[in-house]
Amino acid sequence: MKRYYYDLHIHSCLSPCADNDNTPNNIAGMAKICGLDIVALTDHNSCKNCPAFFEAAERYGIIPVAGIELTTSEDIHVICLFEELSEAMRFDSDLQSHRTLAQNRTDIFGEQLILDGRDEVIGSDPYVLSFATDISLEDVPALVEGYGGICYPAHIDRQSNGVIATLGTFPETPYFANVEINRSESIEEYVKRYSLQDKRIIVSSDAHCLTDMRDKENYFELDCENASQVRHRLFEELRK
Repeated sequence: MKRYYYDLHIHSCLSPCADNDNTPNNIAGMAKICGLDIVALTDHNSCKNCPAFFEAAERYGIIPVAGIELTTSEDIHVICLFEELSEAMRFDSDLQSHRTLAQNRTDIFGEQLILDGRDEVIGSDPYVLSFATDISLEDVPALVEGYGGICYPAHIDRQSNGVIATLGTFPETPYFANVEINRSESIEEYVKRYSLQDKRIIVSSDAHCLTDMRDKENYFELDCENASQVRHRLFEELRK
């Protein structure tokens, strides 16, 4: 068994309010400096920078995961991860019909840049990505599973867009095997208060700028070596 240090919640310059310096190559490079092995790119309601991140991650020896931070109709953030990049992009395409298409104000929300694998700007999203979709929390798991993905509530220990802060408790349904906590020091309190003993706790940074990324601390123990095997074993663990 080998330890693979992870961060499964990082935003690129595509996300509103994320720094333009958070390019796919800069994220991969900072992940290498931080000693991370597995990194998920999880922009708000879009996977469009995931292809560039996969290319950049390969150059730095980082195992990439394609993801998205979905905003539900209740305004709750949910991390959605996909084993295959192609399935993530298919999900991204289908998600567009569920978004709130409010014109982006770059002076307020940022430019929402789409880049290629060399960090060249190839486009931008014209609509604000952080606004709620019309997908309910109840419907997210089955929807994501249809694309070979898994999902779980993001940063449950935060007030902004956290499932507990929004609903007042952790819901019994839909069932989530995993939950994300932003601060390790919150784990004991939240597990006890909300009876999360049956959940896998995932600690991730929710980095919107490069300096938010954290040195290696949290890890999965997996019995494999190459990138595709590691990603497959990671998803097997997350599905348990």
